[in-house]
Amino acid sequence: MCLGIPGQIVAVADAEAMLCVVDVSGVRRTVDVVCVAEPGAPLDDLVGAWVLVHVGFAMSRIDEEEAAATLKVLSEIGEAAVEMEALTQGSVELLSTPR
Repeated sequence: MCLGIPGQIVAVADAEAMLCVVDVSGVRRTVDVVCVAEPGAPLDDLVGAWVLVHVGFAMSRIDEEEAAATLKVLSEIGEAAVEMEALTQGSVELLSTPR
């Protein structure tokens, strides 16, 4: 199983090398789009498309609704992980002493 992070293609970086710039939650990365490009179609056609990115490759195209839902879940997982880390690192201060 691989985890893909949703990102939106915002520019073509190098058409010959099949590379595009993808915005993932405000962070821009250059990714390989060979798996999602239509044969014979210009890469400019991909600008604006949403894709799942895994280790530098756009693995599949998704729609905007799926991207938003996935980003929401990933955000919630991140928040839960932060809370769990705080629980394992912290201690609870008692407001009163037990009787």
